[in-house]
Amino acid sequence: MLDTFCIYNGHVINLYEPAISFTNRAFRYGDSLFESILYTNGKIMFLADHVKRIKLSMTTLRMNVPAEFTSGNIEHLIIHLLEQNKIKQDARIRLTVFRNDGGFYTPDTNDISFLIEAEKLENTGYVLNQKGLWVDIYAEIKKPINKISNIKTGSALLYVMAGLTKTSLRLDDCLLVNENGNIIESISSNIFVVKNGTLYTSPITDGCVDGVMRKQILDIASQNKILAFEQALTVHTLTDGDEVFLTNAIKGIQWVGQFKNKFYTNQRSVFFTEKLNEATK
Repeated sequence: MLDTFCIYNGHVINLYEPAISFTNRAFRYGDSLFESILYTNGKIMFLADHVKRIKLSMTTLRMNVPAEFTSGNIEHLIIHLLEQNKIKQDARIRLTVFRNDGGFYTPDTNDISFLIEAEKLENTGYVLNQKGLWVDIYAEIKKPINKISNIKTGSALLYVMAGLTKTSLRLDDCLLVNENGNIIESISSNIFVVKNGTLYTSPITDGCVDGVMRKQILDIASQNKILAFEQALTVHTLTDGDEVFLTNAIKGIQWVGQFKNKFYTNQRSVFFTEKLNEATK
C-alpha cells in the first residue's frame, strides 16, 4: 500500500497512523463539522466560502476559532498535502473540525483540532451526468428546523438512513423533508426546481444545509439575470417543474431525470455546469 498522508493540526502524518483516541468527541458524540472542497485545474474552488461557513458554524456550536484558521493558511496546508500525496489532478478535500477530548455531553473545553484529507478524483472539473437521476422522497425521519439544521455536522444519521433507503429502493438519490413536510435537500446536495426558466430552491429557514454550491448557483443566476426564488418546495412544486437538479461542492450539478411519474429535461443544468467550469480556468 502506498503511503497516504493527511494533516492533523497542521502536521503531516500517515493517514493510518493512530493519532485520535477513542475518547474523541467526533467519535463519541458527533461533535464535529466538515467541509468537502474540490481541487481542480490547480485551483481550490470557493475556498473562502468554505472557510467562512465552517467558522460561522464553529461559532454557532461555541467552538473556539483559532486566529490562524484563515483561508490563506488552510490553502497552504491543502497544497502541501496534495504535494505529499503526489496528487496533480482533481481531488476531493475534506476539512474536519472537532471539539477536543473531555467531558460527556457537556464538553470540558471548546478548543478544537482539525484534520485535512485529500482523495484523488477521476474526473476533471464539473461533469454533468449523462443519464438523469431517479429520485424519490425519504420521509421516515423528518429533519427538524433549528439553529444547527443548516450546518454540516458529523451527526449524520438522518443522511445515513436516507442512503440506506436509496440503496434498498435502487434509487439514485433520496429527497429529505423537514418537520413541516416540505422538500429541502437530498442526501448530499441542495435542490433546485426550474419552471419556465425561473429557479426555485428551498430557503435556509426551512432547514436545508447552507450549501456553498447553492450559493454559487444563486450568484450565477443573478449575474445572468435569471430569476431565482427561495421558497418552500412541495411535491407539487417538483411535479409542476420543467427541470430539477441537485448541487454540491464536489459534483457541481447533477440533473434529475425522474421523480415519481414526472420526467425532466436538463437545459438549465447544462448552462450552469458550463458556467461553473468557466470558473475553474
